[in-house]
Amino acid sequence: MAQGSVKVTHTGTSRWRLRAGERTGEYDSLAAALEAAADGDVLSVAPGTYRENVVLARAVTLRGGEGRPGSVRIAPTEGVAVTVRASATLQDVCIEGHDAAAPALLVEEGRPVLSGLRVVTRSAAGIEVRGGARPTVRACTVDNPAGVGISVQDGAGGVFEDCEVVAAGQSGVAVGGGAAPRLERCRVHHARGAGLSLTGEGSTLEAVGCEVYEIRGAGVQVAERAAGRLTDCRVHRTSGDGVTLDTDAVLELADCAIHDVPENAVDLRSRSVLRMTRSAVRRFGRNGLSVWDPGTRVEAAQCEIHDSTGDYPAVWVSDGAGAGLVSCRVHDVPDALFVLDRGSSAEVTDSDLSRVRGTAVSVSGGAAAALEDCRIREAATGVWFRGHGSGGRVAGCAIDATSTGVIVSKGADPVVERCTVTSPREAGFYVSAEGRGTFDGCRVTGSAGYGFHVIDGCRSTLTDCRTERCARGGYEFAEDGVVREGCTSDDEVRAAAPVPVVQTAAAPARPAAVPGPRPATAETEAADGAAVRPAAAVLGELDALVGLESVKREVRALTDMIEVGRRRQEAGLKAASVRRHLVFTGSPGTGKTTVARLYGEILAALGVLERGHLVEVSRVDLVGEHIGSTALRTQEAFDRARGGVLFIDEAYALCPEDAGRDFGREAIDTLVKLMEDHRDEVVVIVAGYTAEMERFLTVNPGVASRFSRTITFGDYAPQELLRIVRQQAEEHEYRIGEEAAEALLRYFTDLPKGPAFGNGRTARQTFEAMVERHAGRVAQLPAPSTEDLTLLYAQDLPELP
Repeated sequence: MAQGSVKVTHTGTSRWRLRAGERTGEYDSLAAALEAAADGDVLSVAPGTYRENVVLARAVTLRGGEGRPGSVRIAPTEGVAVTVRASATLQDVCIEGHDAAAPALLVEEGRPVLSGLRVVTRSAAGIEVRGGARPTVRACTVDNPAGVGISVQDGAGGVFEDCEVVAAGQSGVAVGGGAAPRLERCRVHHARGAGLSLTGEGSTLEAVGCEVYEIRGAGVQVAERAAGRLTDCRVHRTSGDGVTLDTDAVLELADCAIHDVPENAVDLRSRSVLRMTRSAVRRFGRNGLSVWDPGTRVEAAQCEIHDSTGDYPAVWVSDGAGAGLVSCRVHDVPDALFVLDRGSSAEVTDSDLSRVRGTAVSVSGGAAAALEDCRIREAATGVWFRGHGSGGRVAGCAIDATSTGVIVSKGADPVVERCTVTSPREAGFYVSAEGRGTFDGCRVTGSAGYGFHVIDGCRSTLTDCRTERCARGGYEFAEDGVVREGCTSDDEVRAAAPVPVVQTAAAPARPAAVPGPRPATAETEAADGAAVRPAAAVLGELDALVGLESVKREVRALTDMIEVGRRRQEAGLKAASVRRHLVFTGSPGTGKTTVARLYGEILAALGVLERGHLVEVSRVDLVGEHIGSTALRTQEAFDRARGGVLFIDEAYALCPEDAGRDFGREAIDTLVKLMEDHRDEVVVIVAGYTAEMERFLTVNPGVASRFSRTITFGDYAPQELLRIVRQQAEEHEYRIGEEAAEALLRYFTDLPKGPAFGNGRTARQTFEAMVERHAGRVAQLPAPSTEDLTLLYAQDLPELP
């Protein structure tokens, strides 16, 4: 038949009329009209319902007639509603399938064009493409609450543009058997399986500008050696993982967004590979990236992971998997990156990790991590290495506003080079429990605790390190064992004697550049074989402290009770039971740690404690990150304090108000039991801000009952702060002139008393700043006199912040 216009109209007698050029014929069915049409003919269908199984076997055009959309319905009672076996065109038709075992629309061959179709069915698939078919599908919708929305199988392909799967009882789009479709600007939602499912070797999927949401399973699922690429796509509001990869799957994500996912945003297993660029992951309930198993790896560049809604690390790498992050941002998460288990590794370069409620980077179980030129801000712990075999390299990183910058414990042995830790609340670098570590060219500035704190005889190596303005000292080594070369500190003026240092064979002995010796505590005296000081001598040191009059009265009253009770027992009389555990409340820098140390010595002098030594810990020493580890760490800290005092600073941090899944409460529960079981062996003192400590005492029914009294440490008055500065000056052979003393009083009166105000620490820092400004002034004099070298003037005071 010559090419022409074929018009099919519906009549009351259910007969069909075919007009082609000059010829006219009547046919009993639409199938007969299709049979009579030739390639290139156009069949225009009038509105109505046609209960026929339509087969397009020629390159014709079948389109709905004029009228409202969906007015032409092809709805047979069984079998495939429409089958396409040629490069035909089908448009503006509603296709309804009523056979659960057959697809509503089946494309088997050719390169047909399907546009404006609405497929409504409850069958195996809404649209199924198989074999050598390569359709172009435009602006079509599929509603199939019983099966797959769109299925592309057996080597088929095709392009789907501006299509929508509005409901699917299984996967929204399923690709398998080596098929390779492309989706452009498509929407898939309200599927009960995966939004996009890609399975089988040779199967590929490319999606551009697509959106997958309201999915009852995973948003995107790639498995069994399939490969996919998503560009400028969004996956959100799923009930399962956002994206899953399993068994040698490969996926590329570029300029994509995955968000509002209650489980893992992306989960990879079994040698799968993910490459992400310029993509964002946010508001996820478990891990942002979860990477498991040997050979599995994720590579992320210029990506952002943020705003976790759960209590899990943003990036989790374990069981021998690997991860690489380049120029990425991870923020507002419980923990940023966890690398666990031998064989697991992570490389992070030029990335920002910030606003992390727990640990920014944790490396454990023999894993390794390499961080270079990264920035870590506002985290409880910056980088934590723990476990024998755990290690790696941290180079050129800046760590700011953490509780502790870097922790090395339990046999870990990393290399840390050219890193700067600024304003840590507890320590810049902390090494404990057989941790080692090599620290080269590192710097700690403005620590509220120590710069480098190495305990338990750990054998770390420090080379060319520097500390500045560390409140408790630049370097604190509990025992011999640290190898240190070329290290300096700005508080060397406070040093009365060097800390013992182990020298290497290649390095000549040199004085240790550290802030001074440890305080003479009962612990150090016992270690050195010295006798415990008499109670009167310790009480005399307590009385010599600046201010703290109410604290001194409380401590004396308590020790008097204990002493009289001891004497009554010796006389055979009943003695009142005195609970020796205490709560210290007040601002930082008010002498709580010093009084705790003296209290332990007093109890040792009275024979109540065996040694009286002080073991100071905080949340970082007690709370682990895995089930069971917190109880073990708390037990270890308690055991170290046997015979002395366990001092827990900022104890309220064990029960944060927004705790969620937090192991701090496990530490409290363990501590309460230990205090009861070993009531005569250890004295526990908890300390912190007044309001926060009131909350701490209510977290566990047994907490308040374990402590006998609360002692409040008031802030120092300006006159008392001046006395501390005078003491510092006298100790270091400086003098405070009268004009400078008056200026100091005004300075301390006007100084803002915000949360960062450190009381006694502020006084010491003020003196250090005066010494520094004095040095800058006197260095300009050609021949300074002794008075020039010792007298501090008002002009040496730092400016008010």
